[in-house]
Amino acid sequence: MKNCGDLVDNKSAIVGGVGDMYSEDSATLDQPITPWTISVASGYSLMRDPRYNKGLAFTEKERDAHYLRGLLPPIVLSQELQEKKMMNLIRQYEVPLHRYMAMIGLQETNERLFYKLLIDNVEELLPVVYTPTVGEACQKYGSIFRHSQGLYISLKEKGKILETLKNWPERTVQVIVVTDGERILGLGDLGCQGMGIPVGKLALYTALGGVRPSLCLPITIDVGTNNEKLLNDEFYIGLRQKRATGEEYDELLQEFMYAVKQNYGEKVLIQAKPDFQFEDFANHNAFELLARYSSSHLVFNDDIQGTAAVVLAGLLSALRLLGGTLADHKFLFLGAGEAGTGIADLIALEISEQNGKPIEENRKNIWLVDSKGLIISSRKESLQDFKKPWAHEHEPITGLINAVKAIKPTILIGTSGVGKQFTKEVVEDMASFNKTPLIMALSNPTSQAECTAEEAYTWSEGRAIFASGSPFDPFEYEGKTFVPGQANNAYIFPGFGLGVIMAGSIRVHNGMLLAASKALASQVTEEHYEKGMIYPPLTNIRKISANIAAKVAAKAYELGLASHLPQPEDLVESAEKCMYSPVYRSYL
Repeated sequence: MKNCGDLVDNKSAIVGGVGDMYSEDSATLDQPITPWTISVASGYSLMRDPRYNKGLAFTEKERDAHYLRGLLPPIVLSQELQEKKMMNLIRQYEVPLHRYMAMIGLQETNERLFYKLLIDNVEELLPVVYTPTVGEACQKYGSIFRHSQGLYISLKEKGKILETLKNWPERTVQVIVVTDGERILGLGDLGCQGMGIPVGKLALYTALGGVRPSLCLPITIDVGTNNEKLLNDEFYIGLRQKRATGEEYDELLQEFMYAVKQNYGEKVLIQAKPDFQFEDFANHNAFELLARYSSSHLVFNDDIQGTAAVVLAGLLSALRLLGGTLADHKFLFLGAGEAGTGIADLIALEISEQNGKPIEENRKNIWLVDSKGLIISSRKESLQDFKKPWAHEHEPITGLINAVKAIKPTILIGTSGVGKQFTKEVVEDMASFNKTPLIMALSNPTSQAECTAEEAYTWSEGRAIFASGSPFDPFEYEGKTFVPGQANNAYIFPGFGLGVIMAGSIRVHNGMLLAASKALASQVTEEHYEKGMIYPPLTNIRKISANIAAKVAAKAYELGLASHLPQPEDLVESAEKCMYSPVYRSYL
């Protein structure tokens, strides 16, 4: 029986990858292969192809067979020793951005070694290649830019986007992450320099979810920027114009979406699905885009859906410490943008799944605060559409502390993008009427977190359960060590994407998001709870991703959305076998 949508068989799948277009992993680990389909006159070209370069790990026989003799020093190193050497080098850099540049440099020269480092040292390197360091990298992307790692589609390509897509060297693509750079993390409009986000996320699709690198395509849509600093920066790499809006913007997006479907559409329908991840579009565009294209494309917004799924997983896990069900708790959000309302929506949906009541009724215990205060019915006329479902009957309240005093939530969630909003008074108030308050300071990067782990634990006298968007170190309070949870989307989207690909799902359904959340929550053990953790350690992320992928795929089959038939008997085993392996291959 074949796995991963009949793309790889049982024998080949152990070395990983869905849709092996190069036949590189259609061999077993001990079966030699030739890393090209045409003869090569010089090994010099081989060493400069990051997909196949092994550096000093080329064996004596490989050096003779592929014209490498004399092009390398005489020593032959193992991949393990190369990994040790590279980690020693990275650890010598004290500046996070320098570590990021070292990792990106490795990715551009030796792809398998890059992924082996990232997989084997995920807790140490995840903050380097992703949040929070990727935020600084995007801010300085023009200055540190060396090689293009994706596709840049600007207003100059309007009318010829399909032709532009065909310039990408890979003919089979299963995961696309696309941004227009208007809202990068908590850093605002970074225009074309937002490319660091798709590049970083796709590295995690491979390292954490096992999706083959060649099947991943990062794209930046450049319609200009309203960031005056960038427009005046001589090193800025994007269009030097104000951001296009309205009809001009919509027409470019529509052409892009249909060009992608035309270029990969038939293959998608038959073999696998590209996962369009609307990443870091401003929220007035993200909601509209998700609604517009979710019925015609396989679209996934990580800011809205991925964040919601990982936060819901933390909440489901935390119930073991808090007691009761979700319906027994009262939620207060600081921030009512795409992240806040997306999380709130998924919470209400899960409560409805549990108690069978209409979602409108289950929204009543979920309150949101935006820049103008508590979202209430009397403000409904002036609210954006996505905020209106959260407008409840209440007297007007301004300021978070006043909302906390009035609503008395058991769970406080920050998605404001503004740091230091969970003040000492707010946390102390939460602790005054909750034995165990749950405080989630989710805004990124670290500088924008609503409060730190130390503040949450200290101000609550060690009673709070704390989770954040960016990582915080363990903190000791009165002899007890607390390990802060990180509500990192990287827990969800790599495994979610793998599950979608495995099943050949034709659409993303909310039921699949709920399945992913429950799968993640189920990975938290009693040992983790004793440390105050509501998420499992990232060291087990590939096992976690395999379990998430299996549950997502199972739900796709259950909903009739899967196109890869028949359904494998053991979806966890199938997911593990599908995962890309970065171990060097023998080129003989």
